[in-house]
Amino acid sequence: MSKFTRLAITHALMMGGDAAMVVALADSFFFSVDLDAARTQVMLFLAVSFAPFLFVAPLIGPLIDRMAGGRRLVIQLVAGTRLVLLLMMARSIDGLALFPLVFASLVLQKTYTVSKSSLVPSTVRNERELVEANSKLGLVAGLLGGLAVVPAAGLLRTVGSEAALVYAALLFGCALLSATRLAPEVIAADPVDEEEATTLQSPSLRAGSIAMTALRANVGFTFFHLAFWLRSFDNGTVLFGAAVAASALATLTGNAIAPRVRSKIREETMLSIALAVSAVAGIGLAVVGEPAAGVVLAAVVNFVAALGRLGFESIVQRDAGNANVGRAFASFETRFQLAWAIAAFVAVAIQAPGAIGLLIVGIAAAGTFVHLRLRSGAARSSSRRRRSRRGGGRRRSSSSRGGRRRRSPRATRAPRGPARDPGPRSRSESEPPSRR
Repeated sequence: MSKFTRLAITHALMMGGDAAMVVALADSFFFSVDLDAARTQVMLFLAVSFAPFLFVAPLIGPLIDRMAGGRRLVIQLVAGTRLVLLLMMARSIDGLALFPLVFASLVLQKTYTVSKSSLVPSTVRNERELVEANSKLGLVAGLLGGLAVVPAAGLLRTVGSEAALVYAALLFGCALLSATRLAPEVIAADPVDEEEATTLQSPSLRAGSIAMTALRANVGFTFFHLAFWLRSFDNGTVLFGAAVAASALATLTGNAIAPRVRSKIREETMLSIALAVSAVAGIGLAVVGEPAAGVVLAAVVNFVAALGRLGFESIVQRDAGNANVGRAFASFETRFQLAWAIAAFVAVAIQAPGAIGLLIVGIAAAGTFVHLRLRSGAARSSSRRRRSRRGGGRRRSSSSRGGRRRRSPRATRAPRGPARDPGPRSRSESEPPSRR
C-alpha cells in the first residue's frame, strides 16, 4: 500500500468522524440552546482557539518537523483525543459542558489539517503529483464524509444523539489505528535558512497568501454568522443544516473541478476569480437579504475557497522550489486556520444583522481583490521603469560605440591611387632571375 493511500484512508476516517459529529449534535443541546445566551461561551472558546495557531504552532511546529514521524504523532494524538472528547460529549449531551468539548474538538480538527498538509508532499513521487494529491484528498473527504453521515443520521433518529456520538468516536478510533501505519517521515531536517526564507517572501507567494487568507476568513465568518442569524427563524435548525450541507457539497465540487480549471487558467487568475466571485455574491445576496441567500453564500464561499486552495498550492509548488514544501504548507495552513478563527470570533462578537453580515463578506473579498490588483499594477510599473533605465543605458552605450565605429573607417582609409601588387602569386615569380 502506497504512502498516499495510507494518508487518504486516515484522512477519510478523520473527515467521516467530523461529519458524524455534526450530525450527532443536530438534535442536541448544542443546537437547541439559545445561542444569544451562549454567545459569551462561544467567544471565549474561539479566543482560546487562537492559541494553537498564534503561539503553539510557530514554536512547536519546527521541532515536530525535525522529528522522525513528528507529524504522524500529532495526527495520532489528535485522533485519540477526539475519540475521548466525543465519548465525553455523549455523557454531557444536555449540559453546558458540551460547549468546551465541541470547541476543543474543532481546534483539534484545525490542528490535524495543518499536519496533514505538511505530510502530503512526502507521499507523492514528484512535484507534478502534489496538487493532484491534494485535490484527491478533498474528494475522498467529501465522498466518504457523506457516506459516514448516513449511519450517524440513522442512529440519531432511532437511538439518539449519544449513539451517534459513540459512532463518531469509533471512526476516530479507526483513524488512530490507520495513523499508526503512516510513514515516519522527517518533514524538514534542517531549520529555515536565508535562501528559503527569501523564497517564501516572493511577491507571488505573498499575494497568493493574502488572497487565500481572505478566502479562508470568509469561510469562518460565514459559518458563525449563519449559525446565529439563521437560528433566529422558526425553521432555523433546518436552514443551518442546509447551509452546512450546501457548504460540504460546494467544497466537494470545487475539489473535483479545480484541477481542470487550473489546466485552463493561471493560478493567480484562479485566486482573483475566487475573490471576485465572493465579492459579487456577498454584495448581491446582501441585497436579497433572505435566509436562503445565506445558504447560497455559504456554498459560494466554500466553493471558491476550494478552488483558491488548489491555486495557491500550485503557486507554492511552482515558486518555492528552494523551500521545504512540507514545512511551507504547514506554515501557510497555520496562517489560514488562524484567519478562520479570528473571522469566526468577529462574527460572534459584532452580532451583525443578517444582510449586513453577508455584505461584510462581499466587502472583505472586494477589498482584498482591489488591494492585490493595485499591488500587482504597482509591481508592473516598477518593473517597467527598471527595464527602461537599463534599456536606456544600453542604447547610450551602443550609440557611443557606433560613433567610434563610424569614425574609424575614415581614419584608416588608404589614399586613392593605383592599386599596389599585393605580392607574388607563385614561387617562380618570387625567385630572382639567376635561379629561374
